[in-house]
Amino acid sequence: MCWVDFPLSSEKHVFGPPWHALLEYMHACYCLLGGEVNAISISQENKSSICDFSAVKEGSERVFVFVSNGSLSLCSSGQSNPTFYLQKGGQAYVLRKKPHGPLLPRAHKVDREYRVQKALFSAGFPVPEPLLYCSDVSVIGTEFYVMQHVQGRIFRDLSLPEVGPAERSALYIAMIETLALLHSFDLQSLGLQGYGRGPGYCRRQVSTWKRQYDAAAHTDIPVMNKLAEWLANNLPPNDNEESLIHGDFRIDNIIFHPTEARVLAVLDWELSTAIHPLADLAYATLFYFWPTSIKDLGQGTVLGFKDTIEMPSFEELVSIYCRCRGISTTLSNFNFFLTLSYFKMAAISQGVYARYLIGNASAENSHEFAKIVKPLAERGLELSKRSSFSSTHHSISGELFHQSRKGQEILLKIKQFMKQRIYPAEKEIIKYYAEHGNTEEKWKKPPLLEKLKEMAKVEGLWNLFLPDVSGLSQLDYALIAEETGKCFFAPEVFNCHAPDTGNMEVLHMYGTEEQKKDWLEPLLEGKISSCFCMTEPDVASSDATNMQCSIERDGNSYVINGKKWWSSGAGNPNCKVAIVMGKTKNSSASRYEQHSMIIVPMATPGLKLIRPLSVFGYLDEIHGGHFEIHFNDVRVPISNIILGEGRGFEIAQGRLGPGRIHHCMRSLGAAETALQIMCQHAAQRETFGKKLYHHEVVAHWITECRLSIEQARLLTLKTASKIDMLGNKKARKEVAMTKVVVPRAVLKVIDCAIQVCGGGGVSQDFPLASMFAYIRTLHLADGPDKVHLSTIARWELLDQSKQLTAKI
Repeated sequence: MCWVDFPLSSEKHVFGPPWHALLEYMHACYCLLGGEVNAISISQENKSSICDFSAVKEGSERVFVFVSNGSLSLCSSGQSNPTFYLQKGGQAYVLRKKPHGPLLPRAHKVDREYRVQKALFSAGFPVPEPLLYCSDVSVIGTEFYVMQHVQGRIFRDLSLPEVGPAERSALYIAMIETLALLHSFDLQSLGLQGYGRGPGYCRRQVSTWKRQYDAAAHTDIPVMNKLAEWLANNLPPNDNEESLIHGDFRIDNIIFHPTEARVLAVLDWELSTAIHPLADLAYATLFYFWPTSIKDLGQGTVLGFKDTIEMPSFEELVSIYCRCRGISTTLSNFNFFLTLSYFKMAAISQGVYARYLIGNASAENSHEFAKIVKPLAERGLELSKRSSFSSTHHSISGELFHQSRKGQEILLKIKQFMKQRIYPAEKEIIKYYAEHGNTEEKWKKPPLLEKLKEMAKVEGLWNLFLPDVSGLSQLDYALIAEETGKCFFAPEVFNCHAPDTGNMEVLHMYGTEEQKKDWLEPLLEGKISSCFCMTEPDVASSDATNMQCSIERDGNSYVINGKKWWSSGAGNPNCKVAIVMGKTKNSSASRYEQHSMIIVPMATPGLKLIRPLSVFGYLDEIHGGHFEIHFNDVRVPISNIILGEGRGFEIAQGRLGPGRIHHCMRSLGAAETALQIMCQHAAQRETFGKKLYHHEVVAHWITECRLSIEQARLLTLKTASKIDMLGNKKARKEVAMTKVVVPRAVLKVIDCAIQVCGGGGVSQDFPLASMFAYIRTLHLADGPDKVHLSTIARWELLDQSKQLTAKI
């Protein structure tokens, strides 16, 4: 960096010839030193105020500025209009001007920048407040305008490597929502009638950028001519839609809040006009299709986008944009606008290089732009031939299985909601339980969690687990469940958490109309929660026929007596009902027809919560804990019996089929989170002189974990698909296999992650210990693994016996 200071001798300076000469000298220094001068300070001691732009009126013949104890710095960013930062004490401003020297036709229209920013600022859209515009070129040599300085964050590298995945996603979502807001404005209401040139935008754009390119071209690039020819011959038929567009909308033209994922100001409106909004959307997302050679050229800049970094997919951003605008996700002629964006980017790059050749480019790396014109044009020509678009990273799992269109749309919305709402809320939710861990408040839900549930309900992301309500298949929901499993409280946000999901399935499939009205409807609405009471402390519950809790008929009532434990969710103050499985007297029936399920309101006399049970020391407060419950002469109406006496095991099998694979898919989401933590830690820490991932054993752990996750997911998706096609009963073998394979795979991943994280892995600083505790219970919950293994063997032998000659 080179600083050049010019002491000033008089109190008052006119933006006239002396100032003009000074700027010309500054500019000459800048060019002479090859762009190394990125700040020039003008100072004067012991003088009065500076830059009081509020006192300056537009249209004045002369603009007077008092300079004292202040500075003017040439900002190093930007390839177009030179931008200066002016400061005096607590006052800060930004000056934008045309470049000096010969310019391309119709380029660098700072007057349009000023006009559109003034209109948008008045409408409440996030732009810097414009203060004045001066068209008198004698003042500083070119037209210029001044606006308020906005303090915040600007990200020069589109990959946003300096922030974490959750914040990166939230920033991109905020960006695309802002773009949708811009396109929702009516030109007339903004006072921008005639801002564009009317119908025929696409034709004019092709012609304009072809002229710009031809005027700046330093060598012949045939592919640019081919691209221009394709665009001219494939103009969209509806070339008359007019919305206000930015023209250069991308994340490095946005100022974000210093700590929040919130847009404070959109910058650089030189190319704004009134045309088809897809032009903006295509330009804002073109980096998803960036040529690899450009990524290598521009590392750390707008040119160096890394598609390996975790962030929202192209499909997700397009889905958010369409949802915000209330339009279909089927975007006609999007290939044209994406191709046009690449043509435009190539022409702009050529123009930047042309300004470098004559010595008036604004950026230090302007000489590199000659290298990217051809790759951009080639990619544009390639995109012109596509009829559909998807980004290459973070493709939806399960390509071998066919999701419904609705399933795909809901999955994208879930991913967006997770990134925008849930991940940013994790710290506050964890903080709530940490602060209330020793009080009864720990059983209550954090206010933020309740707020998130209301948001999810408004967006239609509610009760997705139940096909008859959501319209989703088990395969559709399996992938959704995996996504929600990446955060420990996410399933509850969507009303898709156990044990409520299983209880709602029971009531939906087997409940009477009265039972549905009294209990299913409030559960589906999220007004109440529930628990399920099956396992008992005094018997080996892996053999469910051992149950001793009795359900006896007494006139118009059933009386329940017995002990239950591991009744999940019972500690939630909003838990209003339990479904209890117990033994009804019928000695003549088979051992699998002697048990029933019955509805028991939690407020029924005789029902008592004895104690919460810890899982490896965790009380699992957020899920309502796991309680021991005693039933002492608990009396309920006979209408509370579900399906009828002796039907308990029949109901249990219907309940556990889909529910088991939902648990498994949520667990795979947890495995993905654990693997991400492992890789991040392995890339950050060093032992014995090298990164952890450079140690072969750690690298192999990472590989084995990925293999395990992919294999387990494929089995689970196969099971879900079979349930959809043949029903629960025909998929029993696959359900049992999934129930064994997934907990094994996930526990292995979490254990490896703990090992890589060392002592931190078993502490509260990482979620791995609590994840391990939860996943370990799945070797026992819904039937222990050994029982499932015996069952799988029996079914396998039955299948094989149909083909073998030896008797089995």
